[in-house]
Amino acid sequence: MNMSRWLAALAAVVLIIPVMADARVGGGTSSGSRGSNTGAAPAPTKTAPTAAPIERSATPTQAAKPATNVAQAAPAAQGGFFSRNPILGGMMGGFLGAGLFGMMFGGGFGGMSGMSGMFGLILQLALIGGLAYLAVRLWRGRTASAGASPQPAYAGATQRMMEPPLTRDSSVPLMGGGGGSGAPVNAPIAITTEDYGAFENLLGSIQTAYSNGDLSKMRGFVTPEMLGYFSEQLSGNASRGLENKVEAVKLEQGDLSEAWSEAGLDYASVAMRFSLIDYSRRLSDGAIVEGNAQVRTEATEIWTFLRSKGGHWILSAIQQAA
Repeated sequence: MNMSRWLAALAAVVLIIPVMADARVGGGTSSGSRGSNTGAAPAPTKTAPTAAPIERSATPTQAAKPATNVAQAAPAAQGGFFSRNPILGGMMGGFLGAGLFGMMFGGGFGGMSGMSGMFGLILQLALIGGLAYLAVRLWRGRTASAGASPQPAYAGATQRMMEPPLTRDSSVPLMGGGGGSGAPVNAPIAITTEDYGAFENLLGSIQTAYSNGDLSKMRGFVTPEMLGYFSEQLSGNASRGLENKVEAVKLEQGDLSEAWSEAGLDYASVAMRFSLIDYSRRLSDGAIVEGNAQVRTEATEIWTFLRSKGGHWILSAIQQAA
């Protein structure tokens, strides 16, 4: 009897404790694009030493293939000269065969052809000698070309691996603390205090617009790719009769992972730890089914922003801290 009472009490506690929600933007997933760095992990920072790889992106990524030495890539030649030049080999074989068969069956020195047979053999030998001379010339030409130095396997490669790692400008304060370094895809760029303020404002503005289901307003804060992902999430929630609510977002700590410029766009990946009220409720009666409307929770994510030259920053990717 006592055991039954304990089980009933435990069940009641479980029922009144809301399940943790991922109502915030992105739903706790990793998606978006980071330009040429989409397939690469962001540089580690104090706020987010590791990051989950991007699971969904409109930017195709391909694993780098190991370079192959040119000399090793070329297939090794098999056999001798005549095996690599079957036409010459066939002609010489035919001439030799004709002469030998002529000698064996009466067409050679002592055959009925007499002098004509000997003249034919001499002509054949002359032709064979000419072919042999041609073969030697071709062989020498190939040997000379083979001795030339091949082009290096990395000829024409990008300068990415040759650039120094991105270093943080000590004169620019970090958002909260920490710091990171990484190899830029192209030219490193400096991030200013105004940029950090823009990142923090976007964190709150995007979460609020998502919480309100306001895709029209969110269009000015995110890339079309990210807008499509958020639209799918909101549509999925609506089909289940739910709405996500995110309130009182506050940045607790943040630092720069890497910042670079490529193809006329600036990119900045920033690790951010923030607190918020995060829950989901039913549209029919307003009952909370996930999260807690009274308790703050924390999340750590890496947000990547982009801007065109002279433009403002918008969100292009979200990655979860691993």
